[in-house]
Amino acid sequence: MRAALDSVGFQTRDLLEAMRRDLSSAGLKRLRTLRVDGGMVANDWFCQRLADLTGLVVERPTVTETTALGVAYLAGICSRLFKNEEDVATRWALDRRFVPVMKKTERDGLYAGWKAAIARIQ
Repeated sequence: MRAALDSVGFQTRDLLEAMRRDLSSAGLKRLRTLRVDGGMVANDWFCQRLADLTGLVVERPTVTETTALGVAYLAGICSRLFKNEEDVATRWALDRRFVPVMKKTERDGLYAGWKAAIARIQ
């Protein structure tokens, strides 16, 4: 189970690394926080591990099933229940924040091992 959850964390880091390269080349700010949702984020261990593997603060909202909520918000914007996307964004509420505690050297070592393992199976 741990390997499966770690793989999600490493795949997330893979995506974040690509985003960092894109943001950097576009002259945009560095990411510092990762907001998460979905069924897996109900697991505190996973959220902490994700923070540790990515080096980002992970924020979990009070409502974690945001796909349906997003559809409802979009309908609310279309029906003028909400003014705009900014009005909807103010309704986001933090449940818990997970701060990385793993040392950068350990995080980077684990990530290097992940990349080496992936390279062996390609």
